[in-house]
Amino acid sequence: MKIISWNVNGIRAVHKKGLFLPFVEKYQPDIICLQETKAKQDQIEIDLPDYKEYWNSAEKAGYSGTAIFCKQKPLSVTLGFPEEISKKYKLENDKYGDPNKEGRVLTAEFKDFFVVNVYTPNSKGDLSRLELRHKQWDPAFLEYIQNLKKTKNVIFCGDLNVAHTEEDLANPKQNEGEHGFTKEERGGIDNIIKAGFVDTFRNFTKGNGHYTWWTPWRNARERNIGWRIDYLFVNKEFLPKIKTSRILQDALGSDHCPILLTTSD
Repeated sequence: MKIISWNVNGIRAVHKKGLFLPFVEKYQPDIICLQETKAKQDQIEIDLPDYKEYWNSAEKAGYSGTAIFCKQKPLSVTLGFPEEISKKYKLENDKYGDPNKEGRVLTAEFKDFFVVNVYTPNSKGDLSRLELRHKQWDPAFLEYIQNLKKTKNVIFCGDLNVAHTEEDLANPKQNEGEHGFTKEERGGIDNIIKAGFVDTFRNFTKGNGHYTWWTPWRNARERNIGWRIDYLFVNKEFLPKIKTSRILQDALGSDHCPILLTTSD
C-alpha cells in the first residue's frame, strides 16, 4: 500500500496548474492525505473516479483544511478531535481562535490501521500561537493518537510545522528559537517519539539535506535551503510493515513537496 502526504498550499491552485492529476497518475497512491487545502469540497471538482473523497475544511474561507482521497472506502471517518479532548485542553476557548474549527485533523479508519491526516497550527513569526501549540495542541494530538493506538495501529502524517533536529533544516543556528524551531515545538516531537511513535523517514535515511518545504524567496528550493517539516509517523509495533519512506522532492506545485510511505501486505 502506498500512502502520500502533501501540503498543497491551496488545492485549487495546484489543480489549476495541471499538476495534481498527473502526480496522482504517476504514483497511484492508495491513500492521499492533503493539508492546507484552502477550499471546501464543493469549490473544486477533481476527476479521480477511483478515489473516494473526505474533507475537513476550515470555517474560515480559503484557510487551512485537510482532505483524504482513498481507493478503499474507510470503515469510519472522523473530523477533528473528539469533544472530550477539545474540552480537556481548552482548544475551543483559545484566544487566537479554535483550531478545531480550522479543519486540521482528519482520520480514516481501515481494517488494520488508522490514518490520521494533520495540519499542525503554525506558531507564527511573533510566536503568538506558541503557547497554544505547546500547551494545548501538541498534548491534545498526542493523547488522541495514543487513544487510537489502543484499538489498532496508527499512521499519522502531515505538516507538523516544526523541524525536529538540526539535521532537519539547512540553517539551524540562524533559526534557533524562531517559529518552527523552538525548543517547545521540537519537544512536542520528542514526546511523540517517547510515546512509541517512529519518524519513518529517519528510520531509513540519516543526515541533512533532506527537506520538504522551501521559502519562495531567493531560489531557496533550487539551492535546497529548506526545512523538513512534513512527516509520516507510525507506532513502533507497525514499523516492520514499513518498506519505504521517502521525500518526493521533484514533485512541484506547492512550496512543500509530497512524502511517500509504502507498506507491505
